[in-house]
Amino acid sequence: MNPLRKAFQKEIMARLSNLTLDVLTLRSFAMNAGKTACLFALTTFSFAIQALMAPQALAAPKAELVASSWQLDLEFSDPQRISIVLPGDSHATTFWYLLYEVTNNTRRDVEFYPSFRLVTDTLTIVEGGAEVSPSVYTAISGRHGKEYPFFAPPHKVTGTLRQGEENARASAAVFREFDPQASKFTVFVAGLSGELAKIANPSAADAKARSGDVPRSYVLRRTLAISYDLPGDPKTRNLAKPIRRNREWVMR
Repeated sequence: MNPLRKAFQKEIMARLSNLTLDVLTLRSFAMNAGKTACLFALTTFSFAIQALMAPQALAAPKAELVASSWQLDLEFSDPQRISIVLPGDSHATTFWYLLYEVTNNTRRDVEFYPSFRLVTDTLTIVEGGAEVSPSVYTAISGRHGKEYPFFAPPHKVTGTLRQGEENARASAAVFREFDPQASKFTVFVAGLSGELAKIANPSAADAKARSGDVPRSYVLRRTLAISYDLPGDPKTRNLAKPIRRNREWVMR
């Protein structure tokens, strides 16, 4: 086996076995590995996205039904689209958004700093809020003002979240439009729980790890995973409504 490909495979297998796989890391590694690894990289990426979409299948701590630490209550609507003409543009840009309301029923004030990440079955990763104009949140507020009278953009709902329904906060996770080839996607929501799990990195025994290049352990966080199917084909999916398949807590 080509030494470069062998090194690439070893790195991937080590990450997969411990749920430390990150598609962006894999992509960077494949690029550095060169053309000889391209075919293997594509195959591995397909497996990688399955791991991201179903992390419970890997050898990593499973999220318990009841959190071992504080956990906020999240109510949300399934993702939908909005198209607006951004300032300075002459054509409309389409975004996906997930409306949510978060309530603190933990009997103590907690710090609320959520993160939203959308991962498709075509290896597209979209960070919530990345490259999103404030005008998008204004448009969403105008569309849903009656349903969410206290709607606010994300930067205004973070920070200390006080106890009780009277202190609930409403906002939206907004994503740039993603690959029309995608037929499935999962939205991962972190920052809703204080539960953590530390797992050892088996490759830490290598000489490379002893040099400090590889971390000896990884921290997984209790994360809400909401999975969807997007029916149709690439030409019709721009009109399709996502169908929720699953909602579960994972350690990620």
